[in-house]
Amino acid sequence: MITREECAALDAVDPLAAFRKEFALPDGVVYLDGNSLGALPARTPGRVRQVVEEEWGRELIRSWNEAGWFEQPYRLGQRIAPLIGAEPDEVVVCDTTSVNLFKVLTAALRLRPGRRTVLGDGAAFPTDLYIAEGVTALFEGARSVLVTPEELDRHLDGDVAAVVLSHVDYRTGELLDMPGITARVQAAGALMIWDVCHSVGALPVELGAAGADFAVGCTYKYLNGGPGSPAFLHVARRHLAAGPQQPLSGWFGHARPFAFEPGYDPKDGIGRFLTSSPSLLGQAALESSLDVWERADLAAVRAKSLALTDLFITLVEGLDGIEVATPREHARRGSQVALRHADGYPVVQALIERGVIGDFRAPDLMRFGFTPLYLSHTDVWDAAQQLAEVLESGEWREERFSRRGEVT
Repeated sequence: MITREECAALDAVDPLAAFRKEFALPDGVVYLDGNSLGALPARTPGRVRQVVEEEWGRELIRSWNEAGWFEQPYRLGQRIAPLIGAEPDEVVVCDTTSVNLFKVLTAALRLRPGRRTVLGDGAAFPTDLYIAEGVTALFEGARSVLVTPEELDRHLDGDVAAVVLSHVDYRTGELLDMPGITARVQAAGALMIWDVCHSVGALPVELGAAGADFAVGCTYKYLNGGPGSPAFLHVARRHLAAGPQQPLSGWFGHARPFAFEPGYDPKDGIGRFLTSSPSLLGQAALESSLDVWERADLAAVRAKSLALTDLFITLVEGLDGIEVATPREHARRGSQVALRHADGYPVVQALIERGVIGDFRAPDLMRFGFTPLYLSHTDVWDAAQQLAEVLESGEWREERFSRRGEVT
């Protein structure tokens, strides 16, 4: 079994170790929930303060032009594009993941007239399922069919318009074969929509190389944009050239928003997927996080992610009542480790009291996210040690750890 001293030696030669100071992490905490909400970048409060006090407070409405507020959704999209393997003009930052999925899924159905089936993973994050259900209800005869990724090929017939899948399973951390699945979906004449919420910032994402049609993602997990930070969407150039129609025809997507014309005329390109005024404070926080990400080597991030998750799995497998739900194979693993335990919720709460923060997903999954920019090998060793002590002591059985909050 690896020792803490051996972990410290690995930290001493870690090429990403210097990034830890870029984040405002509380003392005495091992934060393993960056797959749900990323840590605060140290530069974010200053950037948000600048927008509030200078751009808004002093310059007031002039900042739409002078501070570049109006163009911010495009600039941020261009900065996210390299993180997802897309072209700069294929990505825009706006709205939320749910809203963006509604827009691109509706556009996909309109690009495949005569086809009325949307396939999705029944175990996907629920918002994807709910949005698919809502979109198909707007098209006569359309339906949302839930399958497992393993069953996908059996359902790819001539009625399938689009397939919506998560690149990384939010529960188990399983990584899907983006190029292979995309090719099979497109060979059946359908469009492929990827949800990259749990992979962007955790590993290199290659939407362009995979030939993906559409994608949506959030910025508050591994990208550290902050709670409620704006999401993004990706549309392949070949579809933008066809002038796809999205349903939320708000004024920011209009070709001439300040002409104040009564009829809707969509912008050319990715701008046609904009709807309304951006959240400038949320975008400012995201901007400061991307300042960090532009200096990070994604290959190094991936290598360290796999090393940290390998280490954690090695340290915790065999603990009493623990079953590792995350795939061991590197090609099938994102950047989290999910552990099954019959009493996972109180175990996680006991860990949090000890300063090791993960989260729980019903019915029995304890999730631990590994964010290479601010986690060390010794953090992982310490977290595994605390989990072993919680299980051995039985302290998780105390009644207070079973009291459930609204958010688990």
